[in-house]
Amino acid sequence: MLSKLAKKLNDFDPGFLPAAAGEFFFTFLFVFITVSAAIATAKMSDGKDSIPGLIVSSAANTLAVAAIVSAGFQISGAHLNPVVTLVMALGGRISPLRLLFYFVLQLLASSLACLVLRFISGGMEIPVHALASGVGSFQGLGMEMILTFSLLFTIYATMVEPGKHMGHGHGPLVVGLLVGANTLSGGLFTGASMNPARSFGPALVSWNWTNHWLYWAGPMVGGVLAGFIYERFIIIRPSSYAVLSTGVESV
Repeated sequence: MLSKLAKKLNDFDPGFLPAAAGEFFFTFLFVFITVSAAIATAKMSDGKDSIPGLIVSSAANTLAVAAIVSAGFQISGAHLNPVVTLVMALGGRISPLRLLFYFVLQLLASSLACLVLRFISGGMEIPVHALASGVGSFQGLGMEMILTFSLLFTIYATMVEPGKHMGHGHGPLVVGLLVGANTLSGGLFTGASMNPARSFGPALVSWNWTNHWLYWAGPMVGGVLAGFIYERFIIIRPSSYAVLSTGVESV
């Protein structure tokens, strides 16, 4: 029965099965690497915020995103992030089937990565994204919106827009650098999640849901807004290229 279901899913959306498996694996790796870096920095700084710790987290995020997205782009797109998946679905770039399965698999992969880390570390605390002292919920919401807006805008500009993407190596590197920069700029305020799956796993394993809603709402609103603006106002469709170059719309 499972094999028949798998065949039907693959027939409905060719390449679905390897893509779904890849998305789970890549998200697991991303969360494992970035959360383990957060555990290491927390241990070295006795759980206190510090500039060296922020730099280490930024470097881990940059390298993980650049490497994993570059490796997985041809397999699943290596979204690693429910917001990226949602925006790609709203733009008609992936099927509703992939939206549903990617979403669930990203959350499962994040949770499993944190469970494995807790076991490997001998029960060490899994750090959760949290607001800094003096930062209110709606201030944190605004920060996550802006950071995720910049992330999706960069993804569109370097990896999505036809004729302008930077290739499978340079695009992921630029996106990784942007994630690292956002971590440096927003890390001490909200943790700079930009990714509900990255926040979900640690929150579930630690069972700490304080202000968790804003790590969904902020990235979702910021990411969808970036996708809407890029799709509607920035991407030049093929017919528009013809109009700009010849003054006559192609048919």
